[in-house]
Order: sequence, then structure tokens, then C-alpha cells
Amino acid sequence: MSTTAPLSDHLRARARHRLDRVEPSDEGRNARLALALIDAACYVDTLPEDDPLIVALRETGMLKPDAFEPGDREAQLLAEWAGGDPAQLLEALAR
Repeated sequence: MSTTAPLSDHLRARARHRLDRVEPSDEGRNARLALALIDAACYVDTLPEDDPLIVALRETGMLKPDAFEPGDREAQLLAEWAGGDPAQLLEALAR
């Protein structure tokens, strides 16, 4: 298993959670967020283990060999992220 797998798995799980919340009254918001999280997970899968963003996430203690454990601030960032450049999401998480 690569060291990035726990992060991409976490992002995919959050995407599934968003898909479970899709309803007509949300005007597509949850579906868009799910797609953005899947895009970010796919991006993470392409990163080498020595990518500076991956190294920074390991140094924060969030990215472990067998889990990704965001703190409250990072969980909130993931919950509110509306999409965009996945590298920017990782940079925000690593701060």
C-alpha cells in the first residue's frame, strides 16, 4: 500500500458520504462536492510519496501509514471545500 492511499481513501469516503446526502433541494451542491472530492482523491493517487505536500501532511501527523486523521480544522476544510485545484486543498490541509 502506498503512503498516499489512506488520504485518497479518506477523500473517497467523504465523497460517498456526500453522495448519500444528495437530494433535490440541495440544487446539486452535494453531488458537486462529491465529484470534487473524487477528483482530489485521484490527484492524490498520482503523487509520489516524496511529494512536498504528502511529506507535509505526514509531518503534521495526520497522514499515517494506515490512516488519515484530520483534526477539527481540517475536517471542516474538507466539509466546506467546493472544489478547485486539489493541490490547493492539500496545501490548506497541511498548514
